[in-house]
Amino acid sequence: MPVKKEREYRTLVTPLTAQVASDKRINTECYVEGYATTFNVPYLLYEFEDGTKIYERIDAHALDNADMSDVIMQYDHTGRVFARQSNKTLILEPDAKGLFVAADLSKTDLARGLYQDIDAGMITKMSWAFTVAEESYDRETHTRTILKIKKVYDVSAVSIPANNDTEISARNFANRSYEQEKQELLKRRAMILKIKASL
Repeated sequence: MPVKKEREYRTLVTPLTAQVASDKRINTECYVEGYATTFNVPYLLYEFEDGTKIYERIDAHALDNADMSDVIMQYDHTGRVFARQSNKTLILEPDAKGLFVAADLSKTDLARGLYQDIDAGMITKMSWAFTVAEESYDRETHTRTILKIKKVYDVSAVSIPANNDTEISARNFANRSYEQEKQELLKRRAMILKIKASL
């Protein structure tokens, strides 16, 4: 599955881990779990060359009423399905911390291979693909808050936490916000000059 421009992709630097038997949410030898995102914790979305930093946070209620029907688990958002909700090999649960993910990676040879990579510590991060329904932006702190998620498409085990697609998605939002701020500042300056000239 190619990366879709209308979707946003975020990688969270929290561990995706293979779990011991007592902690499993699914009865399988190839069990992994982690968080696709956390709530109310601002993270750096993008930094411009001039040092301006844009942050983002996911509101604790952003997933309320979000479409999370038949979400799939992939590797690097590349289209190969390793687990999915419809066959009960993937659990997604928003909780107080964030979007919890648990998966059974025992059903195919490739899924078992992904489990082995996670168990060996070769793949340790998660990402997710989603569309935004509602957001806000704080100009003082340069923080975008995602208030409502429209749809969650997939969660992915990822090899590199910050991939180019994530960066492009983040940069597009950051550029819009930054340019809008600059335009409003220029308009204010022009109005001040106009008022001063009329005095």
